[in-house]
Amino acid sequence: MNWLWTSSDLLAAMNGRPVGNLPEGVSGISIDSRSVGKGEAFFAIKGDRVDGHDYAGLALANGAALLVVSEGKLPALGRLSAPMIVVDDVLEAMIRLGCAARDRSAAKIIAVTGSVGKTTTKEMLRHVLVPQGRVHASVASFNNHWGVPLTLARMPEATDFGVFEIGMNHPDEIRPLTKMVRPHVAIVTSIAAAHLGNFESLDQIAEAKAEIFEGVVNGGHAVINHDSAQYRLLEKAAGAAGVSYIHSFGVNPKAEFRLVEFAGAADGSVLWAALGGRTMEITIGAPGRHIAENALAVLAAVKLVGADVDYAASSLATMQAETGRGRRHQLLVGPGTLTLIDESYNANPTSMRAAISLLKDSTPAPGGRRIAVLGDMLEMGDHAVEVHAALAGPLVEAGITDIWLAGPLMANLRDALPPEVSVVYRESVEELKTYALGAVAAGDVVMIKSSKGTGCVKIVHALIEAYPEPAAEESEPTA
Repeated sequence: MNWLWTSSDLLAAMNGRPVGNLPEGVSGISIDSRSVGKGEAFFAIKGDRVDGHDYAGLALANGAALLVVSEGKLPALGRLSAPMIVVDDVLEAMIRLGCAARDRSAAKIIAVTGSVGKTTTKEMLRHVLVPQGRVHASVASFNNHWGVPLTLARMPEATDFGVFEIGMNHPDEIRPLTKMVRPHVAIVTSIAAAHLGNFESLDQIAEAKAEIFEGVVNGGHAVINHDSAQYRLLEKAAGAAGVSYIHSFGVNPKAEFRLVEFAGAADGSVLWAALGGRTMEITIGAPGRHIAENALAVLAAVKLVGADVDYAASSLATMQAETGRGRRHQLLVGPGTLTLIDESYNANPTSMRAAISLLKDSTPAPGGRRIAVLGDMLEMGDHAVEVHAALAGPLVEAGITDIWLAGPLMANLRDALPPEVSVVYRESVEELKTYALGAVAAGDVVMIKSSKGTGCVKIVHALIEAYPEPAAEESEPTA
């Protein structure tokens, strides 16, 4: 059996104490008792809301081969009879295991942070590297104090490329994570007003993002967005952290990996890029200029870890937008269809503008409308009123005349829009959901964008349930 970890290696890495008859090894690592796989180790992490120790029995019932539990919680497990590794603290033990995974791996490691585009860039890297080797990458947005060590602990020893997303809400959160990951290449996609309620300025956000450079290995690389107003700050921080090589991407003429020209369409885009002295025409399966710009960072990282840039560039043609990050759905409405653009995963002023641009570039069917369905941007702090009202300009410039809003903060945008714009405002997402279900029509292009915590994804789910996507046509069998 090709174990992810042998029990003896788990014990050594985590400085654990065995209880019961341990299996020879485990096939995976899980912190969710509901989805733990047969033969996996279940780590009973105590979170802010739930304690994994309370679900140890369920994890065993669902196939866990081994429990990792805290010494202090052992008496509370009562008569539970199961193979266990007992540790001082389960999260700290998982961090030690993650560090051991990094120590044993010869993989080339890429780490991604930024205010906007982290997950999309990570997924692009996964997509273009999979044809070139064994890739291990973060699941979903596992980018915090437990998501990063969990992703590391799950990394097989025989990995060629590791891709990690690292996020933060406050200063000093990226620093310990990047020192676990120890990337060969660290990418900063952008600096924008995300989590602005926890910072006094964009420069402070940039300083927090720049912590990623402190983990870069000797001889490693930094890849920085040259179009960012904080580029010089980031460049200086990378140098101060001892990063050996600093590269840039963007539209800026001085960028090493430069976007020369961009042609966008509703279902994809074409860009012409100057990459280290050569020009390439690249097709991307996902729409949006912001996707194209981050593709430059992806190709830079591919080159810097020694993978095939041409192969990676051709792979971008089959790249699709992720769920909640621009994924498109064609939904049956009466005799026709509407296009639903799902941007419901998260939002800040920069990503809002990118989503509005996506809607602008989408053409409704005859008689249809471009409809922006917008929910509150959270974590804006004292800037909340200002940043919501400021969306009026981009919407008017894009020619969006049908705007549906939900949430107390979006009342500021409602009040800032000119009278010629058709505005529907509801205080709650539930109320707007009810309205939307009866108001959409064939030919419409509906874009839904909000912070995840608003629950605007409920509108997405409701529309898909009420107006199913057309069934794929079956092709005739071939000999």
